[in-house]
Amino acid sequence: MRKSRWTRVRAVVAAVAMMLVWGNASHGAEIEVKIENLQGDGGLFFTPVWIGAHNGTFDSYTTGEPASNFPGLEEIAELGNTGPLSTGFLNGSAGLAGGVDATVIAAGGAAPVFEPGESETFVLDVGDASVNRYFSYATMVIPSNDLFFANGSPVAHQLFDAGGNFTGPLVINIFGNNVIDAGTEVNDILGGAAFSANGGPSADENGLIANLFASDPGGVYLGSLVGSQTVTGATITEQLGAATPLARITVGQVIPEPGVVVMLGAGVVGLLMRRGRREVGVV
Repeated sequence: MRKSRWTRVRAVVAAVAMMLVWGNASHGAEIEVKIENLQGDGGLFFTPVWIGAHNGTFDSYTTGEPASNFPGLEEIAELGNTGPLSTGFLNGSAGLAGGVDATVIAAGGAAPVFEPGESETFVLDVGDASVNRYFSYATMVIPSNDLFFANGSPVAHQLFDAGGNFTGPLVINIFGNNVIDAGTEVNDILGGAAFSANGGPSADENGLIANLFASDPGGVYLGSLVGSQTVTGATITEQLGAATPLARITVGQVIPEPGVVVMLGAGVVGLLMRRGRREVGVV
């Protein structure tokens, strides 16, 4: 009787241990994404930031092509609307392969936009880290007609190696020279610039995606933003230069990692074994 009872206890312990291991294996890897607006007082804002983890096939934009070639790009560049970009991502090859995405909003200040000096941290479950190895982001610079920043190369920012091991931390610094003009709307602060309080109808540009400092080397458009007022009541007093810090995105891995769960499982197993020994009279 005692032997049979102890055998059953050991079977339960083994089952619990296996559930702990399986549960940990099925849980996706988590990353912590910190987004910072590095502009000082009087600097530019940016809208809620779309982020995604994928297999390296999601191309958010390519310079020299029309924005219409990239689902959701026009909406985020002109309005800061991440919904269509998310839909395009999830319905594309990256999303169908298990890619995950989210939109990070700023909770304080002029929420949901990121005002100068503001930061926000978000935890994203990337699912299968051996598949979703790359990181992408996109957001609109405001107040503007169709300026944005995003990563042009799908594999520019690696999170994990082929074995699913985190390769970070990843630090992405965005400067003025990284601002992109979507080419969808004429750059005119008085003509429909989003989040601007200056009003006026917008005009279609029907142009191509280009680096802003390449398409406007004299900085005429950025200069026109100085003195404009946002719908949040802030006045832009600083002009963005090519080397001026605009934003920083830092990606780290969330702890606990698998070893912590294994140790926790071992502790539970130990307690069950002690209880089982008492029940069957083992000293």
